[in-house]
This record gives sequence, structure tokens and C-alpha cells, in this order.
Amino acid sequence: MGGVTTGRFSPTHIRSIEVEPLDIPLLAPFGISRGAQAVAHNVLVTIELADGARGYGEGAPFQAYNGETQSAALAALREARAWLPGRAASDWRSLAEEFRKRGGAACGAAQCAMEMALLDALTRREGVPLWKFFGGAGAELETDMTVTTGSPQEATTAARAIAARGIRTIKVKIGGPAGPAHDLARIVAIHEVAPDAPLILDGNAALSRAEARELARGLKDRGIAPALLEQWLAKGDLDGLRALGEETGWLVAADESVCSARDAQLIAEKRAAHVVNIKLMKAGIAVALDIVRVAREAGLGLMIGGNLESILAMTTSACFAAGLGGFRFADLDTPLFLAENPFEGGYTLDGGRISVAHITAGHGVTPR
Repeated sequence: MGGVTTGRFSPTHIRSIEVEPLDIPLLAPFGISRGAQAVAHNVLVTIELADGARGYGEGAPFQAYNGETQSAALAALREARAWLPGRAASDWRSLAEEFRKRGGAACGAAQCAMEMALLDALTRREGVPLWKFFGGAGAELETDMTVTTGSPQEATTAARAIAARGIRTIKVKIGGPAGPAHDLARIVAIHEVAPDAPLILDGNAALSRAEARELARGLKDRGIAPALLEQWLAKGDLDGLRALGEETGWLVAADESVCSARDAQLIAEKRAAHVVNIKLMKAGIAVALDIVRVAREAGLGLMIGGNLESILAMTTSACFAAGLGGFRFADLDTPLFLAENPFEGGYTLDGGRISVAHITAGHGVTPR
């Protein structure tokens, strides 16, 4: 850990920034189409203002998702210790842009961690809960829970456990090397034990068009209609995403394809998807706000998701989506996969219902 201090006295000026690894073991490896992770190798950022107010931010790089690593996130954030102290935290958007230009754009998780810590410090100091800062439209969401890659038997066990928690919507990771027939067997197994559960099928950009057609055909033959097809195809294959929606008649979400407001605009122009999955870890909070604006103007549906994040980052995302309002889908379940919780506070969960209504300042999460 290391911090840099400043002698400035304006209450909202940044006194110090501390950066450290945040390694949290998982209950079991979390597998997606491009790999699995047994430990969340995240980063923790602490920003202290001149009046002593502290804010906490988490970065959750996930190499199997977009190639980002903990070491890259730590390097980007540690460089900020040379220029961030002494600056006004109230200018958080300008600081976010400067961080991006200084190299943060290469690691969205680092960008997110810095912005999260800034906003947490500011809103804690002002006594404003983060969900109200984002608009106060609401304080509740309904999250899904994920069945990670694995065998049909493992999928059955996971689906039963999800149903036992009272979580209604099940998200299924698909697109692994075993192919569409294996994924179909897993989805059928889940459907058999949870026939009424809406299914979100997430390919993490790993399926080819032929594989997508094969899987969709198999689902239709078995009378299974997913609630959402999330990024089955490569991030640049917008024509394929559009065709997938047209051919199946099912809702399609873009995830990896949308990392900026311009990306969202392209999705709208090409009618490539019906929904965009907004993750604060992709490019930070300021960019996520821009994506929401473009999506709303274009009539695209909204989903909030994340990487392998603790209750800290997941609560921030819950405040973001609930406060802004209008998010149809929520995938904020990863704290349930962690074997340890190094924090106090955060959202409450009742079945699948997330609430942030009790949070009185910032995101409400502090290290133990």
C-alpha cells in the first residue's frame, strides 16, 4: 500500500490515494466461455479528502472477459498517486477524463475504481447516498444468479440452489469448447428443474453464427424460449447479432460490443440488439452514464452487470441502476460466489430483490 499526501486545505481536495491488491477466493471456480477464475484478483482504492472523508473504490479486472489483469490495474492506479493529490474531487468528471488520457483507458477496471472512490468520498462527505446522487428514481432491483460453465449435472445442482434462494431469473454461461450440443443439454437440465425461471443465456462473444443457429434451433425444438440472448457472437459482428434477433424472435443484448457511447450508438443504428449490458468496469462510471443517455435516446433497453466483484463494487452498480431507474435486467450476483467478504455494509438481498434504500451516504461499504 502507498499514499501521497498534500498540504492543501480545501475540504474537497484530495489529500491522499492508496492502492492495494484485493484478492478474494471464490467458493468454486467461476467459468465463462473463455476461461475460469478461482480467485477474484481485484484492486482496492482509498481516497481521502482534506477534511478526512474517505471513499473506497474497487476494480475487478477479469482476464477471461476482456484481457485485463490485476497488475495492469495496479500500475495504472499507482501512477495516479503522482498527480491526483491536491486536485478537487468535486471535479470528478474532469479527473476521470484526465485519468483516461493518462492511460486509464487501457484498463476499465482501474478507471472504475478511481471514479468509484472519488464519488464515494464526495457523497459520504455530503451525507448523500449514492443511489440518490444518481437520481433517486428507486432503491430496489431484481437480480438473476448465474450458472457457470460445467456439466449438465452441475447445472442441475446450481439451478436447484438458485431456486432455493428464492432467485427467480437464472443466467447461464454458454459458448464453451464443448459446443452447442453440450450447452443445450445444460440448458435443458436447468429448464427441467426450474421450468418457470426466465433464462438469460450469456455467450461472452464466443459462439460462431453457425453455433448460434444450432443452439437456437435446439432450444426451439424443445419449446424453450429464453428471456434474453446476451452477446452470443463476436463483439464486432453487429450484423450477426441483428440477424440472430430477427431469426429467433428473441431479445438480444449487447455486452462486449458496448464499451462506449459511440458503441451504443452503433448498436442503435444497426438495430443489432434490443438491450445493452452496462458494466461500470468496462470504462468507468462517467462513460457508463453516457451509454445510458445514448441508449435511452435510442430506445434501447438497459441491463446492469459486472465482473467478479465484491459487495463494494456490486453495491455501487446497484446504486447506479436503481438511482437512474429503467433497468429491465440486473446481474449483480457475484458476491454470492465469494468465499470471503472483507467489507461491512452494502446492498441487502431478499431472494432476488436487492435493496439499497438503507444506505445513508456514499455506497455504504467500508473495509473491515
